[in-house]
Amino acid sequence: MLILFVAAMIAVLVEAFVPRVQRFITQVVLATVGIAASLIFVIYLAVEDTSKLTAGGAVAIDGPALFLQGTILVLGLLAVLTIADEAPESGAFTSQASAVPGSMDEARAARAGLVQTEIYPLILFSMVGMLLFPASNDLLTMFIALEVLSLPLYLLCGLARRRRLLSQEASMKYFLLGAYSSAFFLFGSALLYGFAGSVRLSAISEAITGNSTTAASAVVGKDGLLLLGIGLVAVGLLFKVGAFPFQSWTPDVYQGAPTPVTGFMAACTKVAAFGALLRIAYVAIPGARWDWQPAIWLVAALTMLVGSIIAIVQADVKRMLAYSSIAHAGFILVGLVAMDKDGVGSVLFYLAAYGFTTIGAFALVTLVRTSTPEGGVGGEATHLSQWQGLGKRSPLLAAVFTLFLLAFAGIPLTSGFTGKFAVFSAAVDQAPWGVGLVLVGVAASSIAVFFYIRVIVLMYFNDSVGDAVTVTRPGALTIFAVGVGVVATIGLGILPSAALGLANSSSVFLP
Repeated sequence: MLILFVAAMIAVLVEAFVPRVQRFITQVVLATVGIAASLIFVIYLAVEDTSKLTAGGAVAIDGPALFLQGTILVLGLLAVLTIADEAPESGAFTSQASAVPGSMDEARAARAGLVQTEIYPLILFSMVGMLLFPASNDLLTMFIALEVLSLPLYLLCGLARRRRLLSQEASMKYFLLGAYSSAFFLFGSALLYGFAGSVRLSAISEAITGNSTTAASAVVGKDGLLLLGIGLVAVGLLFKVGAFPFQSWTPDVYQGAPTPVTGFMAACTKVAAFGALLRIAYVAIPGARWDWQPAIWLVAALTMLVGSIIAIVQADVKRMLAYSSIAHAGFILVGLVAMDKDGVGSVLFYLAAYGFTTIGAFALVTLVRTSTPEGGVGGEATHLSQWQGLGKRSPLLAAVFTLFLLAFAGIPLTSGFTGKFAVFSAAVDQAPWGVGLVLVGVAASSIAVFFYIRVIVLMYFNDSVGDAVTVTRPGALTIFAVGVGVVATIGLGILPSAALGLANSSSVFLP
C-alpha cells in the first residue's frame, strides 16, 4: 500500500512539473512500475507468512488480505495496460475533462490531440483504497479506505470521450448514491461503537460473545444498536458490490463510464468490497450470525434472480454485463453465507476468476466501434444489433468473447464453472438452508445462460450489419491483457487445484 501511495503522490507531481509531451509515457511507466513493485512486495509477505496486525492494530496483514491485495494488483495492472493502449485520437477518454460537452474548447482540445493523463494518479489512489479496504481491522480505517477508493472512481466515470452527458450523468449518479451509502456505513459504525465501545473488529466480536472486559462494553439491552448497526454497515458494503436492493446504480454507471474504467471498476472494486464484507462477517460479527445470515441468504437469492432476469431484456452489451455482474455478486454471496474456511476460500477463488474474465471482456468491448462517414473510427458499438455477424467479420474476437461469455455462464472447463461449484459446495455443506439457496443459484444460472447464448447466436448466426461497424486492431498491451484473461479463464477451469489450494490456504483471518 505504501509503495502504491508513494507512486500516486509522485504521479501528482508529474502532472505539475513534467512537460505535457512527456507526461503520458511518464505516467504509464510510473503506474506500471508502482503496481508491479507493490505486487512483488505482497508476494514476498505471502511467502514469508508474516501475518500480523500493524498501524496500531488498524490494519491486518493476513492470508485473505494478501490474497485479495495480490488479485487487485494483478487486475489493476491489466486495466492500466488496456487504458494505456488507447489511441489519443480515438480512445475512450475525453481530451479535456474541464471543457463543456460540445463546446469550442472541447473541439480544440480534441484537434490538438490532448491526453487526459490525470487518469493514472486517480487509478493509483483508488487502488490504494482498494488495498486498504479488505485489510482494515477497524471500522474507521475501513471508512477511510472506502472513501479513498470511491472518490477517484466518481471522477473517472465522467471522463468518457463520447456521449459525455451520459458519462457525466453516470458520474453524478454514482457520486450521490455512493455518498448516501457511505453515510449509511458511517452511521452503522457509530451504532456499533455505541454497542461495543470500540470500532475495532475484534472488540465488537468480543462484545457480542460477552467476553469483553472493558467497562464501556456492558452490552445488556443494546441488541437494537447491534442489529441496526450491522444492517446499516451492510447497506454501505452491499451497495459497493452491487447487490439487491442497492444495485440500481450499476447498469447506468457501467454504461456511462469509459469502458476501460468500467472493466477496472467491475473487477477491482468487487474484489475489495467483498474482502471488507468477508472481514466484517468473519472477524467482527460471527457471534451474531443467526441474526444476519437469513437476511444475507435472502439478499443473495434475490440478487441472483434480479441480475439474471433483467439482463434478458437488455439491448446494450455494457448494460448486459452490468446485470451479469449483479448476478455474480449474488453467487459470491452464496459462499459468504457458508461461514466457514471453505466458504472464504471459495469466495477468494471466485473473485479472482471473475476479475480476469471481466477485464478481458470489457477490453474486447472497446475494440468494436462504429464507422464514421469518412471511413474513420467512431465510438464504441455497444448495441447488440451492432454485434450481428461479428463471428464472420472478426472470428478471433468473437471466439474470445464467446469464451468469456461461457465462463460468465458457468459452463464446464471454464473458470466460471469452477467458481460456482466451489461456492455452491461450501453453501450445501455449511450454510443454513444451503440446499435451497443453491437451488435458487442453479435456477438463476439457467436463466443467465439464455442471454449469454443470445449474444453468441447474434455473432455467429446472424447477418452482418455491413460497414457500419468496424473492429479496431488491438495494440500489444491490450493483446497481453486479453491473453492473460484467456489463459486464466481456461487454466482456472481445467486445472483449478493449485489456485483453489492457494485460496483455501489463505482463508484464515487474524482475530
